[in-house]
Amino acid sequence: MPHCEAPERDPAGRPRSWLDGFAICASALCTVHCLGLPLLFALLPTIAARIDPGESFHLLMLAIAVPTSLFALLQGWRRHRAALPLGIGLAGLSLMAVGALLARTPLGEAIWTVGGSALLAGAHILNWRRGLRTAC
Repeated sequence: MPHCEAPERDPAGRPRSWLDGFAICASALCTVHCLGLPLLFALLPTIAARIDPGESFHLLMLAIAVPTSLFALLQGWRRHRAALPLGIGLAGLSLMAVGALLARTPLGEAIWTVGGSALLAGAHILNWRRGLRTAC
């Protein structure tokens, strides 16, 4: 029977895996936003102009995603030394940055950011699973 250690804890006593959980939720919300809002706009054109958060929304989301994701992925790498989640996460953040900063069309922006957020969510899931495996 394998020995299972308690998960690594932060100074406040909470398991550190909450960071990956937060990042997964943020990535899922980003995907819902990127896929759902254009659909809503197509179905409800009369209110689309009033709901549109503007371009600053994508920059704000990128500004939140980069530090939180890097922190969580680097903490995971320090814990389990698996480079795959970190590499996939960096690729996802890069795609999201291209979508938010360089994409010229709404379709291009959606393709880059949805692809990036999917990669980033996958990286956080891998990171979370590896962290659970190393705790046991």
